[in-house]
Amino acid sequence: MKQRLLPLVPLLVGLACSSPKPIDPRVWRPTSNDRAEYIPGPLKSFGSFDNPSDALKAACPLILSKPNATVGHLQERDPELAVRVATEYCAWLYYTPEHKYELSMLTDQEEPGDALHGTASCLLTPNVDDPRYPPDAIKYIFFLHNHPFASDLSDKDIYTAAAMANAHELVAEAGTKKIPLSAIAFFSNSKDEQHPTCDGFYQYIPATSELLKWLNAEGDWRKEKIGRVNWISATKFIIMKE
Repeated sequence: MKQRLLPLVPLLVGLACSSPKPIDPRVWRPTSNDRAEYIPGPLKSFGSFDNPSDALKAACPLILSKPNATVGHLQERDPELAVRVATEYCAWLYYTPEHKYELSMLTDQEEPGDALHGTASCLLTPNVDDPRYPPDAIKYIFFLHNHPFASDLSDKDIYTAAAMANAHELVAEAGTKKIPLSAIAFFSNSKDEQHPTCDGFYQYIPATSELLKWLNAEGDWRKEKIGRVNWISATKFIIMKE
């Protein structure tokens, strides 16, 4: 039986209005003809992977390489510009009936109003439209995005992850593995605008309530426990630090 969390805020889906952005074949920007709750997949140039850790390691530099996905190089020189141009990109990493882990297209659609308040966000649809498979045949594993300022997970990230887990499954059966759905936020501490490094990611796992930080030191990944999310009502939580 599918496990569910407490009822939470509705999933954030819809179209956001913004100034024109450069065309990128990897970035999906929905039109009025698209189904608002489905993002296309797979991202063909990404390839497919046999295990989720390899897919995560490949997705991190891909997402962080996008324009303004990391703005560490701007923060000291022009903090106002850094806030103005910071861009989040998000995507689904999912498991297919072919026993592969694949990536949806990316999206940089903002939540309406965020740009006016100096915050970056991206709206990820709850579902992937992969024409090779029926909608219920794929398993949702990781809600991926970047944090341009290398900050930790926000309240919005936690609410969105919980809502996505409600929409799908707390723990997905991926072949012989059982993988809990998670929110992942990649970050880079690099000041190199052209070649940002993948320095790690933050992770929230609704099934276990864990908040984790993964650090990458030249390919050696180390896990740190940050704390736990304690839901005190259907719509409120507190973070218990480790």
